[in-house]
Amino acid sequence: MNDTIDETVDWRGEQVDCRACRHQDMLSAGKCRLSHACVNDRYARRIDRFFNWNPLLANDYLRHEHFEVRAIAAKHAAVFLLVPLLDDPEETVRWNAARRLPKKHILKLRHDPHREVRIRIVTLLDDSDLVPMLQDEDYYVRQVIARRLAPNLLEWMVGDPEPEVRRVVAQRAEHDVLMRMMTDTEARVRLEVAQRLAPHHLARMSQDEDWRVRHEAASRIDLDLLAQLAEDEDEMVRETARKRLAEGRSENEQYRS
Repeated sequence: MNDTIDETVDWRGEQVDCRACRHQDMLSAGKCRLSHACVNDRYARRIDRFFNWNPLLANDYLRHEHFEVRAIAAKHAAVFLLVPLLDDPEETVRWNAARRLPKKHILKLRHDPHREVRIRIVTLLDDSDLVPMLQDEDYYVRQVIARRLAPNLLEWMVGDPEPEVRRVVAQRAEHDVLMRMMTDTEARVRLEVAQRLAPHHLARMSQDEDWRVRHEAASRIDLDLLAQLAEDEDEMVRETARKRLAEGRSENEQYRS
């Protein structure tokens, strides 16, 4: 997309001048190209292409003034030079360094001030290393954790204050945790629970205050427990229950005949 842009300016907005560039000798060798592969250009795609063509130069640019240069250089530089970048003021630089470093170096980014860094860090850590992040101030960080954490550890998140986090827990948790979540205060969470419970466990949810939960129960609950739902106050719940009861009676008649 950046290649369609005609301008060739640096990150300060000044015109790129190949004659003043330290790499001007590379131009004739085809190792860089104005408006296409240039470390001085302000457009990330052109910087990225420059380092793809010349990865051995990345070490020299880890302290460049333009954060895009530092971030892209971090993708190619020697790993042993990346640790200082975890303290870079730009989150993109910190993340590009973190994704290549051993886990022991990136644990401190669990408390990074930028939510995007913390979200991405979750994908690099093991369950035990995620525990300190269960109280993260950003609900989406916790939601990502709930998607990644092993199902047998999700009971730690049953009491999360954000319903969207608890919904993810309900989608992945083991049976014992699901049973505890049947009385969650949020109907959206209880619906997730109802959709995963076996039919013979839906009796309690057939009396739920939310029609969507009762409708799920009416759709799958054992036939001998459908009578109450056939008289439900909600039309969709009643119709679903009565239809299943009628189909059940029809099957029984066919069986007897």
